[in-house]
Amino acid sequence: MKDLDNIPALMADIGSRARAAAADLATARPETKQAALEAAAEAVWNARADIMAANAKDLEHGRNKGLSAAMMDRLMLDEARIHGICDGLRAVAAQDDPVGEVLAEWDRPSGLHIRRVRTPLGVIGVIYESRPNVTADAGALCLKSGNAVILRGGSESFHSSGAIYACLVQGLRAAGLPEDAVQLVPTRDRAAVQEMLTMTDTIDVIVPRGGKGLVGLVQREARVPVFAHLEGIVHIYIDADADPEKALRVVLNAKTRRTGICGAAECLLIHEDVVDTIGQGVIKALIEKGVEVRADARLQSVPGTVPAKQDDWGREYLDMIIAAKCVKNIGEAIDHIRIFGSNHTDCILTEDDGAAAEFFARLDSAILMRNASTQFADGGEFGMGAEIGIATGKMHARGPVGAAQLTSFKYLVEGDGSTRG
Repeated sequence: MKDLDNIPALMADIGSRARAAAADLATARPETKQAALEAAAEAVWNARADIMAANAKDLEHGRNKGLSAAMMDRLMLDEARIHGICDGLRAVAAQDDPVGEVLAEWDRPSGLHIRRVRTPLGVIGVIYESRPNVTADAGALCLKSGNAVILRGGSESFHSSGAIYACLVQGLRAAGLPEDAVQLVPTRDRAAVQEMLTMTDTIDVIVPRGGKGLVGLVQREARVPVFAHLEGIVHIYIDADADPEKALRVVLNAKTRRTGICGAAECLLIHEDVVDTIGQGVIKALIEKGVEVRADARLQSVPGTVPAKQDDWGREYLDMIIAAKCVKNIGEAIDHIRIFGSNHTDCILTEDDGAAAEFFARLDSAILMRNASTQFADGGEFGMGAEIGIATGKMHARGPVGAAQLTSFKYLVEGDGSTRG
């Protein structure tokens, strides 16, 4: 039985076992890892009643804590979402194994043959809040990429994460892989997070998934390298040459499909030439859907809007609220996004190839879109099966972090008794 009162000792033990498992996992055969994930998917589906029962406990805990509707939606698991977890596990299982992939290969005049190949990072720590599906996504992607993982779910999803984690362990056991390859921190104590941030001897990278408070804490205090995005302050710019039907369809989906995810639109920028046509139609449709539109002075003429305040620019609502602003041209839209965006995902709605090219060239968000809902900012939608997060930094991983992004590389150099003169 683990000593849950001695957090430093608990985490040191978890870390050392993860490091040992990572050494074994790094050389595991692709078909073995695939079998583990397929067995885990089957275990999740077979345990769906138990997982929903565990989730019910978490939902009750969330209601008692007064979680917002958006946070409760993130937390909730039903049979359809559990089916989606199984689909994600199977999709990752079916992907090509990234470990050992030759990224580049060349010969030198000295007689050396050099290959750059993908290699696992080692041990990955994932700290996340309310979304229990992250347990499966993170476990699957780390396993696929040959990494051991230490999962620290939020207090809100404690029971759900534990039930899903048990299924991952079943998959590892069925495939004969070390069960310590995937570990879940068995306590809600926040001291465990603080320990993870300083475990430089056993954790190679930390991936935080959650709100601004959690990610900011990790970025400030971690001594371990971090893959992170702080916020999803997602902008959609309606250009003068936008198609009215596409604009209406895309904006409504980007804002209202699921408001609590990081790809949800939070700010609408409208070219002044289409404010009274496309802009009016889109804003009215948002209001009819129940969205509170916080408008600048120019757009407050649209009935049902409320005045925007200065702190509405650069704000992540994760709710049925959107800020809206009129801009003179694409340059003003780009300037606004540069000031108030978070380098996550931004979109232009236009039929003008030149405008789209300018938007793509002058902005440096991890994901830039044209005429497509920002709700597609997701590793599964990118064909990665699942994602461990959306990274907005510029070092190593950027955008959706899938299995391939959880690898580094090494050089394999071969000679034939070669010596250097």
